[in-house]
Amino acid sequence: MNHSLTDSDAEIDYQQALETTLGIPFTRGNRVRVLRNGVEIFPPMLEAIRQARFSVEFLTFIYWKGDIADEFAEALAERARAGVQVRVILDAVGAMNMSGTLVDSMQTAGVDIVWFRPPVRWKFWQADNRTHRKVLVCDGRIAFTGGVGISEEWQGDARNPDEWRETHFQIEGPAVHGLQAAFIDNWVEADRSVRGEVTRIIRAEALEPAGNSQVQVLKAAAAVNWSPIATMFHVLLTLARHKVRITTAYFVPNPGLAQLLQETAQRGVDVQILIPGPYHDQRMAQLAQEDEYAPLLEAGVRIWSYQTSMIHAKVVAIDDTVACVGSANFNQRSMSKDDELALLIMDEAVLSELDRHFEEDCTRAAEMQAGDYRQRGLFRRSKVKVLSLFRQQM
Repeated sequence: MNHSLTDSDAEIDYQQALETTLGIPFTRGNRVRVLRNGVEIFPPMLEAIRQARFSVEFLTFIYWKGDIADEFAEALAERARAGVQVRVILDAVGAMNMSGTLVDSMQTAGVDIVWFRPPVRWKFWQADNRTHRKVLVCDGRIAFTGGVGISEEWQGDARNPDEWRETHFQIEGPAVHGLQAAFIDNWVEADRSVRGEVTRIIRAEALEPAGNSQVQVLKAAAAVNWSPIATMFHVLLTLARHKVRITTAYFVPNPGLAQLLQETAQRGVDVQILIPGPYHDQRMAQLAQEDEYAPLLEAGVRIWSYQTSMIHAKVVAIDDTVACVGSANFNQRSMSKDDELALLIMDEAVLSELDRHFEEDCTRAAEMQAGDYRQRGLFRRSKVKVLSLFRQQM
C-alpha cells in the first residue's frame, strides 16, 4: 500500500483533512500555553483551582504520593469548603496507590470523588480498559491537559532521574468545552448526574476568543480494540510532507503504524522519535519493541533515547503546522485499550516552541544505531520475542 502524498498533490489543507477524517471541527480563538516539567506545570494548575468560583472538574489516571499530592488535595478540599462544586474522577487502577487519608480529607470537605471502573471479578473485561485522560477544568473557562500525573515523580525540572520530563498544556477559549466533555463522558459512565452541569452550560455565556490557536479536541474511547487515536496517527503520518517529530513515553506501535513510519521516512520525510532511555518506569514495554528499532532505523527514521530522566511527554508535530498533544502515547494501549484525550493544535508559535523543546531534549539524548539492535545476544533476543507477544497490553 502506498501511503505517500506526491509533490504533484495540491497544497495540503491540514485542517480540512483532519476535520474530514476525524469528523470533528477545529475551534478558533484559543490560547494554548506550553508548560514544561513540574516547575511550570503545577503552579498554574493550583492557581486555577484556588481561584475557581463555581466549579472544578478534575480527572486523572495517576494520583500517587508526595508533597504535590498533598498540595492538590488541600487545594481541592479548600474550594469545596468554600462552596465551590468540586468533582474528581480517579482511575481505580492508576490511582490505586493514592493515600486513603487524602481521599478521606477531600470527601470530608465536600469533594465528590468517583473511582473509574473499580475492578470487579465478574466484570473482568473492564479491568483492562482504563481512563488515561488527564483533565482539569475550572469555572468552565480554563483547562489543562497533557501527560502529567499527580505525584512526586513529576516535581522539579527534569534535572535528574528523580524528576520526570513532562509536557502539559493550559487552554483558554472555545476548546475548553471539548476538555469539559471528556470529563463529563467519564462522569456519566460512573452513573453520576449532570443535571446541574447542563443547566449551568445552558445559562453560561459563550467563551470569548482568547488567542490565535486553532484546536481540534478528540476524546477517544476504545471499541473492538480500535480507537480514533489510531486513525488520527495514521492521518498525521500520511499528511506529513517534510518533518515528523514524535515524543512519547511508551513507543509500542502496531505493525501497520510501524510500517507507515518506515514508508514516511523512505519518501523523504525527516522522521525523528524521542523515547525514554536508561530511566524507564516500564522496562518490559521498552524491551517489547526492540525488534522494531532496526527496521525503522534502516528505513531512515532517527530515534533518540533520553538520558537524563524518564521522559513522559506525548507530542507529535507534523511539518511545523499541526501538533497532537494530550494523554495518548504512541503505543497500542492508547490506540486500542484506554480512554484518551488528544488536542490537534494549529498555531505557528506553539509549534515553534514544541520544536525548540524537542531539539533541546535531543541534546540530552543518545541517538540509536541499527547495528546495536542487529547484534544483540541470544538471551536478550529471546526475551524480546517473548515480551513482544504481549505488546497489545503495552
